[in-house]
Amino acid sequence: MDKTPYRRVLLKLSGESFARAGERGISMDEVIHIARQTVQATARGIELAVVIGGGNILRGGSFTAGNTAIQQATAHYMGMLATVINGLALQDALESLGAQTRLMTAIRMDGVAEPYIRRRARRHLEKGRIVILAAGTGSPFVTTDTAAAQRALELGADILMKATRVDGVYSDDPEKNPHAMLFRDLTYHQVREQNLRVMDATAISQCMEHGMPILVFNYRREGNIERAVAGEKIGTLIGPRRASSADEAE
Repeated sequence: MDKTPYRRVLLKLSGESFARAGERGISMDEVIHIARQTVQATARGIELAVVIGGGNILRGGSFTAGNTAIQQATAHYMGMLATVINGLALQDALESLGAQTRLMTAIRMDGVAEPYIRRRARRHLEKGRIVILAAGTGSPFVTTDTAAAQRALELGADILMKATRVDGVYSDDPEKNPHAMLFRDLTYHQVREQNLRVMDATAISQCMEHGMPILVFNYRREGNIERAVAGEKIGTLIGPRRASSADEAE
């Protein structure tokens, strides 16, 4: 088995990764696809925590658009509950493949998950369990991207990996602009200065302040989660180092 450069990884999955392209809800075929890749990645000996979004069910930040009956804070809490639903689906998918897991939530719901306690989460990771972190930070007006950055820092992860449907960070939306350039390396400052849509500004700022590297890659390519944890050069790596002109974009 090749040695991985990482000991502990925080993987951020969007809620949309749990549904077929263009659809809503949960497709267990998609969830199993992610789970299988995840189990293969942890077979390399890494400790893995997963933060999940809920946009396939409900996106709290946009739910109140044109709807005055529900307060924004309430909508955000509804979105957090959606991430727990996704967490339960991922937990069963992982365990059906033989993985040991723990689902932890930032909002207490003891009947279905453990409460998120940092020291307990770290202990689960040390014991080789995949820790699924749901309900964001437990507070409204905070995205799951920011939750992922916070958990990566809290848990002492070596890297934050964001799984997406495209090959990395582009100069423009590659699904709309076929001439968009794929960046291979970026600094935090480049992401902010060029207003690149990677993660929200708070998440980028937290990672920049503490030197947490971010890898953005395409989880839909079979084996890419394993390649990412193995340190292979895929996707876009964001960190403090300024990219050279040779590998900044392609």
